[in-house]
Amino acid sequence: MRSRMAGRTVLVTGATGGIGDAVVRRLAGEGAAVVVTDLDAGRCEQLAQEVGGGALGLALDVSDEAAWQQVVAEVTARRGELSVLVNNAGIAGMNTVVTETMESWEQVLGVTQTGVWLGMKHAGPSIERAGGGSIVNVASIFGTVGGFGAQFSYHAAKGAVRLMTKNAALYWAKRGVRVNSLHPGFIETPRSRELWRGTPRLAAMLEGTPLGRLGTPEEVAAAVAFLASDESSFMTGSELYVDGGWTAR
Repeated sequence: MRSRMAGRTVLVTGATGGIGDAVVRRLAGEGAAVVVTDLDAGRCEQLAQEVGGGALGLALDVSDEAAWQQVVAEVTARRGELSVLVNNAGIAGMNTVVTETMESWEQVLGVTQTGVWLGMKHAGPSIERAGGGSIVNVASIFGTVGGFGAQFSYHAAKGAVRLMTKNAALYWAKRGVRVNSLHPGFIETPRSRELWRGTPRLAAMLEGTPLGRLGTPEEVAAAVAFLASDESSFMTGSELYVDGGWTAR
């Protein structure tokens, strides 16, 4: 595999889930020193050991600003300034506009929206000090379209990620930091297989996807690698869809 990420330190959030794991492995395989972050420090350290290449595993609650400050300070002290941030962490609920609760709303937005902002706020200046680089905010097709009329807070959060990306891209445009959003469609992960297997929702997902199948974490990771690398050097404030054609309808 090409070493287009050689010499770069990359921080990935939500790194031990299906997509996050694939992103870590792809970027490490392309030569990056990956900072593997998630809630479980042990799992982060294990994945960091598996991919090697100077990878570092650290616990991070993305909704906690103090945790972000601590992680970025530790990374820069041990590995130098960051080159890339992949804001991948996110959670979802199934509530509708009328069944949504304050507790669920605040929890989903805290991780899925506020966590992305805090990542940009605290990791972005490090990327700028490094002479520039890339921020990849993993959004969703549900940040662009209404989906199935459920997952209300998730749609709200991912829609916010889409526009926060554009705003931040304009802020950093003359400072060397590119900011783009990535919008996966329905991706088959261990978690999604457990939730969707044999359900009417899975049938609806497949029917609405022109390519007629679920995506893979590796396909999302390939798109992340492109946005993180210099091959996307004339892209900022853009939206990249990995959705099998779902949003083309």
